[in-house]
Amino acid sequence: MKRWSFKSILREVAITLLMVFVVSFVVNYIRKPDIDSRLPDIELKSIDNREVSLLKRGKPLVLHFWATWCPTCKLEASNIQSLKDSGIRVVTVAVKSKSIEKFLKERGYDYIVIDDYSGELAKRFNVTAFPTTFIYNSNGDLEFSEVGYSTTIGLKARVKLIE
Repeated sequence: MKRWSFKSILREVAITLLMVFVVSFVVNYIRKPDIDSRLPDIELKSIDNREVSLLKRGKPLVLHFWATWCPTCKLEASNIQSLKDSGIRVVTVAVKSKSIEKFLKERGYDYIVIDDYSGELAKRFNVTAFPTTFIYNSNGDLEFSEVGYSTTIGLKARVKLIE
């Protein structure tokens, strides 16, 4: 019987984390939406009736598609709020969702939300899995896309890379 030392446990943890990273990278690559690499210059209305321009030169944009019925989206929502709180430009799109205002109020979130109840905006961006996050540079060029859960640190690091 093999005795476990601190060093061998640490090695096993490191190998496991590396495997999880590689698998998540492959899954993300396979599920990545095939979209135009330029951000469309469209005006939208937020749920609180504000005009929202996606293409606003000078600042990167995190465009986040989510749904109130999506368990992973609920877990990730605080990460999106952290981005907004740190001054990163965030626009979220709630797809085929109900009770969006209630969801935000109960959790204390105040990021910009576009109601895409019909799913038309999600179709335009070829989003079929939730959550899906796109990160555009200050010129409106797509730099990163992520399908599934993203950590606050990972999102902030990607934005920092393109600033």
